[in-house]
Amino acid sequence: MSYQAKLNYARITPRKLRLVVDLIRGKKAVDAQKILRYSTKRAAAFIYKLLNSAIANATVNPNVTADNLYVAKVTVGCGPIIKRWRSAPQGRAVPIKKRTSHTTLVLDERTTG
Repeated sequence: MSYQAKLNYARITPRKLRLVVDLIRGKKAVDAQKILRYSTKRAAAFIYKLLNSAIANATVNPNVTADNLYVAKVTVGCGPIIKRWRSAPQGRAVPIKKRTSHTTLVLDERTTG
């Protein structure tokens, strides 16, 4: 059975999140936690909290332990873009796009035997 957690409207660009997500895709949940904890990327903090949430969702079931879980699927998509303007020389204005992300993390159990 799969267990999932979602992070919506994170104020970080999807491109930066995907760099970190690619590190943990397909790994065991415990190993993914270790990778994220010691990563120096700012995006790792977002994914670390999301992974812990997914593990908590899974371990509500008494038959599931964190040792049997692995990161089955992680998707990062674009959220709404907050648009701002910055003044530029000669009376012009330059747009600033503050991007947001929607992330979904799915854990699944490894079946042995």
